Amino acid sequence: MSELKTQLETDMRAALKAKDKVTLGTLRMVLTAIRNEELAGKSQRELTDADVVKVLVKQAKQRREAAEGFRAGGREESAEAELAEEAVIKRYLPTELTEAEVTQLVREAIAEGGFSGPKDMGKVMKAIGPKTAGRADGKAVAGIVKAELGG
Repeated sequence: MSELKTQLETDMRAALKAKDKVTLGTLRMVLTAIRNEELAGKSQRELTDADVVKVLVKQAKQRREAAEGFRAGGREESAEAELAEEAVIKRYLPTELTEAEVTQLVREAIAEGGFSGPKDMGKVMKAIGPKTAGRADGKAVAGIVKAELGG
Protein backbone atom coordinates (compact mmCIF):
# COMPACT_ATOMS: atom_id res chain seq x y z
CA MET A 1 0.00 0.00 0.00
CA SER A 2 1.24 3.49 -0.77
CA GLU A 3 2.56 5.49 2.16
CA LEU A 4 0.42 8.46 1.18
CA LYS A 5 -2.79 6.40 1.20
CA THR A 6 -1.85 5.00 4.62
CA GLN A 7 -1.28 8.55 5.87
CA LEU A 8 -4.66 9.65 4.53
CA GLU A 9 -6.40 6.77 6.31
CA THR A 10 -4.56 7.47 9.58
CA ASP A 11 -5.43 11.17 9.39
CA MET A 12 -9.07 10.32 8.63
CA ARG A 13 -9.27 8.26 11.82
CA ALA A 14 -7.65 11.11 13.77
CA ALA A 15 -10.17 13.58 12.31
CA LEU A 16 -13.00 11.25 13.34
CA LYS A 17 -11.73 11.17 16.93
CA ALA A 18 -11.17 14.95 16.94
CA LYS A 19 -14.64 15.53 15.44
CA ASP A 20 -13.10 17.64 12.65
CA LYS A 21 -15.99 17.45 10.18
CA VAL A 22 -14.32 19.27 7.27
CA THR A 23 -11.17 17.14 7.35
CA LEU A 24 -13.11 13.94 7.95
CA GLY A 25 -15.54 14.55 5.08
CA THR A 26 -12.80 15.62 2.70
CA LEU A 27 -10.56 12.65 3.46
CA ARG A 28 -13.49 10.25 3.09
CA MET A 29 -14.23 11.67 -0.37
CA VAL A 30 -10.56 11.53 -1.35
CA LEU A 31 -10.16 7.93 -0.17
CA THR A 32 -13.30 6.97 -2.09
CA ALA A 33 -11.82 8.56 -5.23
CA ILE A 34 -8.58 6.61 -4.63
CA ARG A 35 -10.50 3.32 -4.21
CA ASN A 36 -12.50 4.07 -7.37
CA GLU A 37 -9.24 4.64 -9.26
CA GLU A 38 -7.87 1.34 -7.91
CA LEU A 39 -10.95 -0.48 -9.20
CA ALA A 40 -11.05 1.33 -12.56
CA GLY A 41 -9.92 -0.53 -15.61
CA LYS A 42 -9.93 -4.24 -16.35
CA SER A 43 -8.28 -5.38 -13.13
CA GLN A 44 -7.92 -4.09 -9.60
CA ARG A 45 -4.54 -2.54 -8.85
CA GLU A 46 -2.65 -0.95 -6.00
CA LEU A 47 -1.89 2.74 -6.57
CA THR A 48 1.61 4.08 -6.09
CA ASP A 49 2.25 7.35 -4.25
CA ALA A 50 2.55 9.08 -7.65
CA ASP A 51 -0.87 7.74 -8.67
CA VAL A 52 -2.37 8.90 -5.36
CA VAL A 53 -0.91 12.37 -5.95
CA LYS A 54 -2.61 12.46 -9.37
CA VAL A 55 -5.95 11.65 -7.71
CA LEU A 56 -5.33 14.35 -5.08
CA VAL A 57 -4.47 16.94 -7.74
CA LYS A 58 -7.69 16.08 -9.60
CA GLN A 59 -9.73 16.33 -6.38
CA ALA A 60 -8.18 19.69 -5.46
CA LYS A 61 -8.86 21.04 -8.95
CA GLN A 62 -12.50 19.93 -8.71
CA ARG A 63 -12.88 21.82 -5.42
CA ARG A 64 -11.25 24.96 -6.86
CA GLU A 65 -13.49 24.89 -9.95
CA ALA A 66 -16.60 24.27 -7.83
CA ALA A 67 -15.68 27.23 -5.62
CA GLU A 68 -15.31 29.46 -8.70
CA GLY A 69 -18.74 28.31 -9.89
CA PHE A 70 -20.33 29.00 -6.52
CA ARG A 71 -18.73 32.46 -6.39
CA ALA A 72 -20.00 33.25 -9.86
CA GLY A 73 -23.47 32.20 -8.71
CA GLY A 74 -23.29 34.37 -5.60
CA ARG A 75 -23.07 31.44 -3.18
CA GLU A 76 -20.12 32.60 -1.10
CA GLU A 77 -20.74 30.16 1.79
CA SER A 78 -20.62 27.14 -0.54
CA ALA A 79 -17.49 28.52 -2.22
CA GLU A 80 -15.76 28.85 1.17
CA ALA A 81 -16.67 25.24 2.01
CA GLU A 82 -15.11 24.04 -1.24
CA LEU A 83 -11.96 26.08 -0.61
CA ALA A 84 -11.70 24.63 2.91
CA GLU A 85 -11.81 21.13 1.40
CA GLU A 86 -9.17 22.12 -1.16
CA ALA A 87 -6.94 23.33 1.70
CA VAL A 88 -7.23 19.93 3.40
CA ILE A 89 -6.26 18.16 0.16
CA LYS A 90 -3.30 20.50 -0.45
CA ARG A 91 -1.74 19.36 2.85
CA TYR A 92 -0.98 16.05 1.14
CA LEU A 93 0.35 17.45 -2.12
CA PRO A 94 3.99 18.31 -2.81
CA THR A 95 4.82 22.00 -2.44
CA GLU A 96 3.78 23.98 -5.49
CA LEU A 97 6.38 25.42 -7.80
CA THR A 98 6.58 29.18 -8.15
CA GLU A 99 6.16 30.79 -11.55
CA ALA A 100 9.91 31.51 -11.61
CA GLU A 101 10.73 27.85 -10.86
CA VAL A 102 8.40 26.65 -13.62
CA THR A 103 9.91 29.16 -16.05
CA GLN A 104 13.39 27.89 -15.18
CA LEU A 105 12.33 24.26 -15.74
CA VAL A 106 10.75 25.19 -19.08
CA ARG A 107 13.89 27.01 -20.22
CA GLU A 108 16.05 24.01 -19.25
CA ALA A 109 13.74 21.61 -21.13
CA ILE A 110 13.83 23.84 -24.23
CA ALA A 111 17.63 24.05 -24.11
CA GLU A 112 18.12 20.30 -23.51
CA GLY A 113 15.71 19.29 -26.28
CA GLY A 114 16.76 21.97 -28.76
CA PHE A 115 13.14 23.01 -29.18
CA SER A 116 12.11 26.21 -30.92
CA GLY A 117 8.85 27.70 -32.04
CA PRO A 118 5.23 26.97 -31.20
CA LYS A 119 5.27 23.71 -33.17
CA ASP A 120 7.40 22.12 -30.41
CA MET A 121 5.00 23.01 -27.58
CA GLY A 122 3.75 19.42 -27.20
CA LYS A 123 7.31 18.10 -27.02
CA VAL A 124 8.25 20.61 -24.32
CA MET A 125 5.10 19.81 -22.32
CA LYS A 126 5.93 16.10 -22.53
CA ALA A 127 9.51 16.72 -21.40
CA ILE A 128 8.52 18.93 -18.47
CA GLY A 129 5.44 16.93 -17.41
CA PRO A 130 7.14 14.58 -14.93
CA LYS A 131 8.95 17.50 -13.26
CA THR A 132 5.80 19.55 -12.69
CA ALA A 133 3.22 16.80 -12.08
CA GLY A 134 1.24 17.63 -8.98
CA ARG A 135 3.38 20.69 -8.32
CA ALA A 136 2.07 23.19 -10.88
CA ASP A 137 -1.20 23.87 -12.69
CA GLY A 138 -1.13 22.51 -16.24
CA LYS A 139 -2.68 25.66 -17.71
CA ALA A 140 -0.05 27.85 -16.07
CA VAL A 141 2.76 25.60 -17.33
CA ALA A 142 1.31 25.63 -20.85
CA GLY A 143 1.13 29.44 -20.76
CA ILE A 144 4.78 29.69 -19.74
CA VAL A 145 5.85 27.17 -22.40
CA LYS A 146 3.92 29.11 -25.05
CA ALA A 147 5.52 32.40 -23.97
CA GLU A 148 9.02 30.91 -23.94
CA LEU A 149 8.58 29.40 -27.41
CA GLY A 150 7.35 32.72 -28.75
CA GLY A 151 3.83 31.46 -29.49
